[in-house]
Amino acid sequence: MNEYLVLVSCIFFLAFLIPTAIRNWCAVFGWTAMVLFLFAEIPYYLSINNYLYPTLAVLSVPFLLITAKYLVRGDARVEQLSRAAAVAFLVYAPFAFTPLGDWLISVVVGQTLWLVNALGHDALLAAWNMVIRNGFRVEIILACTGIQAIAIMLGVAAAVPTTTRQKIFSFLLIVPTIYILNLVRNTAVIIAYTGQWFPYLPSIAGNGEFGYESFFWAHNVIAELLALVLLVGIAYSLFRIIPGLADLAADLTRLYSGEVRRVFYKDR
Repeated sequence: MNEYLVLVSCIFFLAFLIPTAIRNWCAVFGWTAMVLFLFAEIPYYLSINNYLYPTLAVLSVPFLLITAKYLVRGDARVEQLSRAAAVAFLVYAPFAFTPLGDWLISVVVGQTLWLVNALGHDALLAAWNMVIRNGFRVEIILACTGIQAIAIMLGVAAAVPTTTRQKIFSFLLIVPTIYILNLVRNTAVIIAYTGQWFPYLPSIAGNGEFGYESFFWAHNVIAELLALVLLVGIAYSLFRIIPGLADLAADLTRLYSGEVRRVFYKDR
């Protein structure tokens, strides 16, 4: 079911790129399907003690209401934001819905396994997409390849008109940086989990699975925080390459914060 919501969202966002009279409504439906997907994923993330994405799901509701309101009005700012999402799906869809996804996973698994072993931590393949060490197994899925972050940041870079030079520099900033650092992230998580580096606070980090605490701290906390810092750094660099993005970000910040303040003071 969750995969169908992603597919529906993808279809509507790609339809938004076609200049028709209903293109903004397509974006509304695309954002709606994406918010529904976030809520559908909550049970999975709670099962692995990951509270970031459930929080994002809750925050996505006011975001959706504001975005839909201004899309219906034909606001250029939310249209550019929706363009970013549409381009992100354009990049992501071939990997999510075709055998390219399995190919990318296999490449990342091979390179991650090589890095783990190169650092002196003997590991083996337990399956085509699973690494095993010290009896602990780590499965590499599409989300572990970095393609989602790459697609999102390429979408952000495409939100405003750019020159060929800006496109090239943006691509070189985003793709190699995220891909390589994602390999480092996978390697660090595998070594920390299989080496049981962080067996702390099982009441918070445990899920009943032996040794899971180390995975929780390595993957759900440390890796997530570092990934957030990385994306902020890439976004800042993109603003330097494409000044129009900084202007758009400022406009969107004023738009959404203004709507939230309006609702808050109205309720008071």
